[in-house]
Amino acid sequence: MRYPEPFKRLIDNLKKLPGIGEKSATRMAFFLLKEDRSFAESLAKAIIDVKEKVVECSNCFNISERDPCYICSNPERDKSIICVVETPKDLAAIEETGVFKGVYHVLQGRLSPTRGVTPDQLKIKELVERVKRGGVKEVIIATDTDIDGNLTAAYIAKELEGLPIKITRLAEGVPVGAEIEFMDIPTLKRAITWRRPFKET
Repeated sequence: MRYPEPFKRLIDNLKKLPGIGEKSATRMAFFLLKEDRSFAESLAKAIIDVKEKVVECSNCFNISERDPCYICSNPERDKSIICVVETPKDLAAIEETGVFKGVYHVLQGRLSPTRGVTPDQLKIKELVERVKRGGVKEVIIATDTDIDGNLTAAYIAKELEGLPIKITRLAEGVPVGAEIEFMDIPTLKRAITWRRPFKET
């Protein structure tokens, strides 16, 4: 079937979203076509607002409406403890536990030889520089526990080696291969509370 050009453009743009194929994009396009104009305008405004108003914190690299972000600028957070996560989604998951009172460092990904992701593409150098500035007592490595997550953790530990800090890893309750953002709150609470010294294996 030949769709009208504006409808086809909408499908083509929706297909660019992660995990959205031709059929899913077409279903979403028909859904949007049937909705009121107010919904389309609200959706469009939300997308534009994200592009215009959401920034990356220059200190921890989390997404925020301001720079520095609300966590980095909060005087009640313990700046001596940095929890290193892969993505803002992981940060949000840990924040939801309510047990971590330190600050974060978002890597914006993880090392992956198979996908060609190298250390210079992540915020690892910035983490090392942040620790070297002083005032940090502990770095908690909270990357995923699959192969790439463990590789990233080992690389970070190596880069921080020799600095006067304690390096820990999320502890019991985190199954091998688990992704932080999908873990339940009680499991994450245990992992943060009972974190262990990091040992490269």
